[in-house]
Amino acid sequence: MCGICGKVGLTPESKVDATTVDRMTRTLAHRGPDDMGLYASDIAVLGHTRLSIIDLSSGKQPICNETRTVWIVFNGEIYNFKELRKELIAHGHIFSTNTDTEVIVHLYEQFGEAAIPKLRGMFAFALWDSNQKALVLARDRVGIKPLYYTIMRDHILFGSEIKSLLADPSVPREPDPGVIDTFLSCLYTPGDATLLRGIRKLPPGHYLVLKNGRIDIRRYWDLEFNPNPQNGNVKRTTEELVELLRESVRDHMISDVPVGVLLSGGVDSTGVLSFAAEESGRDLNTFTIGFEGEAFADERVYARLAANTFGTRHYEMTITPRQFRDFLPLYVWHMEEPVCEPPAVALYYVTKLAREHVKVLLSGEGGDEAFAGYQNYRNMLWLERLKVFGEVGNGFGSYVLGQFGRVRGFEKLTKYSFMMKNELEQYYYSRTAGPYSFFNASKGELYSKEFASRLNGRQVRNPVSDYFSRTVGKPALNKMLYVDTKTWLPDDLLLKADKITMANSVELRVPLLDHRVLEFAARLPAKYKVNYFTTKYLLKKALKDRIPSAILNRKKMGFPVPLESWLKEDLRDYVCEILLDRRTLERGYFDKSFLQTLANEHARTADHATEMFSLLTLELWHRTFIDSPATHNN
Repeated sequence: MCGICGKVGLTPESKVDATTVDRMTRTLAHRGPDDMGLYASDIAVLGHTRLSIIDLSSGKQPICNETRTVWIVFNGEIYNFKELRKELIAHGHIFSTNTDTEVIVHLYEQFGEAAIPKLRGMFAFALWDSNQKALVLARDRVGIKPLYYTIMRDHILFGSEIKSLLADPSVPREPDPGVIDTFLSCLYTPGDATLLRGIRKLPPGHYLVLKNGRIDIRRYWDLEFNPNPQNGNVKRTTEELVELLRESVRDHMISDVPVGVLLSGGVDSTGVLSFAAEESGRDLNTFTIGFEGEAFADERVYARLAANTFGTRHYEMTITPRQFRDFLPLYVWHMEEPVCEPPAVALYYVTKLAREHVKVLLSGEGGDEAFAGYQNYRNMLWLERLKVFGEVGNGFGSYVLGQFGRVRGFEKLTKYSFMMKNELEQYYYSRTAGPYSFFNASKGELYSKEFASRLNGRQVRNPVSDYFSRTVGKPALNKMLYVDTKTWLPDDLLLKADKITMANSVELRVPLLDHRVLEFAARLPAKYKVNYFTTKYLLKKALKDRIPSAILNRKKMGFPVPLESWLKEDLRDYVCEILLDRRTLERGYFDKSFLQTLANEHARTADHATEMFSLLTLELWHRTFIDSPATHNN
């Protein structure tokens, strides 16, 4: 795992100063503390920081071909690089290293842009073809590795992180009001926009080509939900899934340094561990985290059960509300985009612990998006089924759900009563929000008159409408899974996974997001994912004889940070002090009395933790990247 960055002129007359890219590269030192390198020509400069994982002795980047005409900086891992290398040697290519990085160079020489779909793994890379005066930026299919860029008058800048672009003083730091609105609508920023106007994300499954002053962005992969008729035999399909998972985990364990497993005590991470324990020729290290206090369940007991089952060297730690608070400024610095992901703070501390023992971690991230593990998928499916009774049934269903919503303990059912009257595409904003969520229902009171006028009609509608347009005629479950794979997964979960683990110079690998696993899952009938009230139906069948039943049958938790309790008690004063601070209010975004009411209600009911945390991270983002852009140290 590494950091990449660079600056390239839009025309042959646009010269580039290597000093700027050197400064950009140094901002990424945490991503690759083992080495740093530059390639520089008059028109193109590429920068790289290295975390040594494969070919420790000769993998220094940038790497070039034999004639030094094609150069690359690469972040990630290519799991089929050995097969590709054999194929390229048969074509006459000569290698000077044993790295996966050099394979990409020769693959490009052989196939041009058609090389990109041949890569299997997680990656973001920049390739400079000096003969063609062409730059190619590419990102993996799912978006495991990030890649940002901005187009200036004479140049394009790119980097693994936004802060590398901001190391160039010519890059403006202007918040985009429309994206602030999007963030508060979705609790992250789906799509290619960022909160800084002009800085964009290269979408997953896409590559960018700069040539002859023209920039083209092209898609090379999409996830197709076309059920395979051969998947009608549950036993055979389950066996195929087991073999696919075994192969994926085996490939993801390729490394010249120790590999560990990050455990949440859930089905996905324990399943990954079960295959890793089979494939490993040495003892595995496992890691988990818990939280101080007795008001909430300690999930570490399930992680210990998994570790004991597979005989790992198990490490764990506990974090306190004070540690959670102290890390928040660094959380914002490393995430770079406001995202309501409190578990990211827990991820930081557990990977900091892991870094004392390993450089590479396997995670169960992605199993819920591939095999439909979230309860909201099941809930939405039942809601859609109720709609088949027609207008009368929908009206009755809305009435019943509304009445239940008035009963203590069933308040959440109220939102479903509104959804009965609308199509899925109108109310599903991906995993985190919808038109009836607190912020979306309260913007008239939340926003100041000044900010509302600045938006000037730019308020977000359904931010995933473009993705829904590609799912016409598909079952409701596949629509939700497609939307989440394109939005929530890369722009929230994987953003957190990359940025926070790299903050500790740890490479996180996600075997359940190998594109072959995703494609296999996409071809399954919907009933193999959500079967009545059972989520992840086929995956659980595949793991039934591999992991403890106590883990297989438990309710999904992840890293359940006790945010409601901490923001109501231990961190209340800290959060209120920032949200009601003059500095915050003078930005002119929010109505002071509404913020005060929100804080008071949360202190009384603990019902607004998500909203409080989102507003807090938004303000800390402004203080970090707009008010006083300075470097931070871990």
